[in-house]
Amino acid sequence: MIGRAVVTGGAGFIGSHLVTRLVDDGAEVLVIDNLTSGRLERLAEARAVGGVHFHQMDIRADELLETFAKFQPDVVFHHAAQIDVRRSVADPVFDASVNVVGTVNVLQAAAQAGSERVVFASSGGATFGDVDIFPTPETTPRRPESPYGVSKKIADDYLRYFKDAFNLDFVSLGYSNVYGPQQDPHGEAGVVAIFTMKLLTGATPTIFGDGGQRRDYVYVEDVSDACIRAAEVGGGVYLNIGTGRETSVLELYEMLRSEVGVDLEPEFAAAKAGDIPRSVLDAAAAKDHLGWEAWTSLEDGIAETVAWFRAHQG
Repeated sequence: MIGRAVVTGGAGFIGSHLVTRLVDDGAEVLVIDNLTSGRLERLAEARAVGGVHFHQMDIRADELLETFAKFQPDVVFHHAAQIDVRRSVADPVFDASVNVVGTVNVLQAAAQAGSERVVFASSGGATFGDVDIFPTPETTPRRPESPYGVSKKIADDYLRYFKDAFNLDFVSLGYSNVYGPQQDPHGEAGVVAIFTMKLLTGATPTIFGDGGQRRDYVYVEDVSDACIRAAEVGGGVYLNIGTGRETSVLELYEMLRSEVGVDLEPEFAAAKAGDIPRSVLDAAAAKDHLGWEAWTSLEDGIAETVAWFRAHQG
């Protein structure tokens, strides 16, 4: 059982779901978030239960080390990141500042605070790049095709260094495309949320490229479960977290349009820079190492997501 946990990026989409799960499991949680994209209202449910502390702070700040030292977390869940692939292409220096320098600062703070383990939110699609093995296992060589993917791949090397040098255990979880309630429908990432809100409000969704891009969509509650299992098991490993099922953007759009109950046709625009045509992950190793698998079908997850957005669109 996890006693004290830090969640960086804990007011974000995935982080806030994880905070709720940790509090429900009886943990005391410190959330670190600079609120550039995180929102405090995502933490309302967990804060009502109690045991949640919040610090508005950038993960690159010098004060992070003192904050960790005072809280003394058993486990650190590192989800704070620059996640916009297009921004990473336009400004790779900023991307590296947050995703590399910021991660090193988090790892140093965790090591100095005596934490046992770090669970890192990596990217299964962006770090592998354009591959020819599907579903893609962890043994596939990683050749990221965006600065964002490069920064996530570099972080794994730092995780291994801190394990060897400071005995700070880790698990790096390479997420496929995570979706679910509370995702930001106005950001660059999160096509399920973006399409859902557009369809609910009668706005025309935009599909970048021809819609043939294929992705592996994993439900956010399943991802939170993987994080908890990783924190309990450890092992200094990288693991794919996905479903092994690939769905094209056009197929996803049709599923969402049917669930919302509208007949809107999408618009098409040029493909995004750094976007890969196909990404689907083999998560067999996560099942072997963590006893984890994606329990939620895409159909059930879409129904839950659309219902949440429908209830909260006002």
